[in-house]
Amino acid sequence: MDKKIQDAFRKLMQRDVDTFPGNVISVDKKQGTCVVSDDQIKYTDVQLSSVIDGNKNKFFLFPSVGSSVLVSPIKEDIKRLYVESYSEIESLDLQINTVQFKITEAGFLLKKENETLKGLVSDLLTAVENMSFLVTTTGGAGNTTTLVNAAQFTAVKNRFNEFLNDV
Repeated sequence: MDKKIQDAFRKLMQRDVDTFPGNVISVDKKQGTCVVSDDQIKYTDVQLSSVIDGNKNKFFLFPSVGSSVLVSPIKEDIKRLYVESYSEIESLDLQINTVQFKITEAGFLLKKENETLKGLVSDLLTAVENMSFLVTTTGGAGNTTTLVNAAQFTAVKNRFNEFLNDV
């Protein structure tokens, strides 16, 4: 291809507003936005997702305050910016309808509707702690051992099966 044609194509494809580096000043996790400074201008309401459409499905990486990010415009609109790349993540939040997955350095949350993995494991461990057996002697056949709180284990098992589906 002729050099002049290549240069013309490159010029046509050139964006009016480029991606730029900045430092995170603050983060608003409820709004999914942050304030970023490029050492000259403070940009408010910078989106942490390229699309925020108000539905229940969301995926946010929350940058650490003071960290570096790359900011890009949506449709080359300098008033609609989003964080494209992160140098340091403080937490992650993924929500798909009624399922939520959050990660921070303190741990993680896995939630489906009103059920959490932590609650399920806690109830299972409580059932284990409360295990008791009834031993009965039958005629000459020996002893029969019955788990007294078997219903508690069945209930927890059913909750796990509803919570952890094969995907």
